Amino acid sequence: MLKKTIPVVGMACSACSAHVEKKLNSLPGISSAAVSLAGRSALVEYDPEQITLEQMKEAVNGIGFDLVIEEDRSAVEIERQAFRLLRRKMLVSWVLALLVMAISMGWLQLTPGADSVTARSFANQVALLLSLANMLYCGRQFYISAWRQLRNRTASMDTLVAMSTLIAFLFSAFNTFFGDAVWGSRGIAWHTYFDASVMIITFVLTGRVLEERAKNATADSIRTLMGMQPKTARLVTNDTDGAHGDSGKRLDDVPISTISYGDLLEVRAGERLPVDGEVWEATSFMTADGAYVDESMISGEPTPVLKQRGSKVLAGTVLQQGVLRFRARQTGEQTAIARIIRMVQEAQGSKAPVQRVVDRIAMIFVPCVLGLSLLTFLVWWIVGGNAMLPQAILSAVAVLVIACPCAMGLATPTALMVGIGKAAEKNILIKDAAALENMRSVDAMVVDKTGTLTIPNRDIDFTRASQLPLEEREALKPYAREAMLQLQESGIEVYMMSGDNDEAARYWAEKAGISHYQSNVKPQDKEDLVRRLQHEGHRVAMVGDGINDSQALAAADVSIAMGQGTDVAMDVAQVTLMGTDLRRIPESIHLSRQTVSMIRQNLFWAFIYNIVCIPLAAGALRLFGIDFQITPMWASALMACSSVSVVLNSLRLKWMS
Repeated sequence: MLKKTIPVVGMACSACSAHVEKKLNSLPGISSAAVSLAGRSALVEYDPEQITLEQMKEAVNGIGFDLVIEEDRSAVEIERQAFRLLRRKMLVSWVLALLVMAISMGWLQLTPGADSVTARSFANQVALLLSLANMLYCGRQFYISAWRQLRNRTASMDTLVAMSTLIAFLFSAFNTFFGDAVWGSRGIAWHTYFDASVMIITFVLTGRVLEERAKNATADSIRTLMGMQPKTARLVTNDTDGAHGDSGKRLDDVPISTISYGDLLEVRAGERLPVDGEVWEATSFMTADGAYVDESMISGEPTPVLKQRGSKVLAGTVLQQGVLRFRARQTGEQTAIARIIRMVQEAQGSKAPVQRVVDRIAMIFVPCVLGLSLLTFLVWWIVGGNAMLPQAILSAVAVLVIACPCAMGLATPTALMVGIGKAAEKNILIKDAAALENMRSVDAMVVDKTGTLTIPNRDIDFTRASQLPLEEREALKPYAREAMLQLQESGIEVYMMSGDNDEAARYWAEKAGISHYQSNVKPQDKEDLVRRLQHEGHRVAMVGDGINDSQALAAADVSIAMGQGTDVAMDVAQVTLMGTDLRRIPESIHLSRQTVSMIRQNLFWAFIYNIVCIPLAAGALRLFGIDFQITPMWASALMACSSVSVVLNSLRLKWMS
């Protein structure tokens, strides 16, 4: 099975992402697919022997969306082009909308001196043409998308926009040519609603422009990480003709994609390393046989690390001074920075449990809205007869527009994207959204001692280590005690597990400020403690760094591995802490609680918006003698504001401490 994050083009609401996800999950060979509206991507796990990317693309194209799988197509550039087109359509739509509004409201006199009937007829015909131009150019994608979805028996926000604008336009066009004959002859006042049709499209496009700008801000962390990857590398090769000096070496700047295992590369002061590798030679003014590299973007540690012949170096890190030559060992998607980017992308594209509930609601929400709109129309028509037909149509249109599920669909993924991105900036790598959501409810934490809380003294003679005082064998990691106390202050009970004897375990537990500890433990004992705590009703997190911790990590509700640990521990863990600062553990818990709180706020306001606004759009207050109703034009404006407000609220996470 392969797992791949694939950019998705054309999604506008949670119903769109739900349809793409449903289509992908229905295809043979795909074991799981999670589509993120905010991330505009699909995280797909599939068997390449049963299904190809091209087949996935064809299936998704069939329902009106697109997957970016081609090497020569940049998802970022496609999004930029789409945004520029969207912005241009929005500006054109505003010009047309203002003209239609000016004509409909009588602000612009097209036939001065003509009688009122002639003037009204001509004004309506001009408004019709302007509205039609607006629909065909600015709103074209709504109708194409709605038609494709109709053919596939699905519906989304585009369906609501297409239906509402078409109904308003067609009813207005009918009145333009037959209003006097049909309604006037019966003494019924009639109007056209071209302004409502054109303003719905205008406000929806404006909302999407604002959404796209805000959603782009939620992806800043990924762009920052990608910016740490150099595009070229300085390749060192043999200079066969000796034209490049006595060194016999030639330096060429080449695309990073051409670098192979074993190539000799050179990096100079202030430059980022292009790939992972092993130092061949390094010199600087501080030392003749080494150079210092800033690895803070990987480890979070601010102190530069001395690199000498044989030392490992990582892509994206920065050479502080001097010159460093190294052999390429990991390139392309295999470098540490590429793996981190992939992990963050997959985490941002994954779904928290609450989002899956929202997606199921979104799948039935649009059909329910269509039913509510029809019911609104019938109630007004049946109660008021033909005289209330215009009111019935306007109320039905307003319900279609205002009930758009965009805010509801954006509530969870935007908060998750910001939360996971903020965690990455703090050197906390979260593998999936479920882990971020689950961390908030952790009330018990099992912590391995050696390698997690403590680090062995490398300068001692290990053959006589047992004869030395405890404080001269493993030191406590910096900030370890502070981190453990912060966890306990936040209501989390900490349990230290150690393979050492009771004396050593008690000593280090006291040093770290931990009251619960267990000595002489084996891997099974760690797992048993995790399961016992779970049986007692606790939500348990396990923190470890070695193979002997993998059982307990796999059993825990939330598993946390140290970045310097074994690959097995990091593969099992849902969260990886880069560097040695254990304060990142309480930070991750705090961030989880902030993110989930933000999700709840977003969902609350999204649902309240629909609960309050749908009856107002349907004209429910008029039934009680209150002359107030949300018109289709204002419904589209409120719908756009609700979506933008959810995204902006999620962005507050960036600045919360």
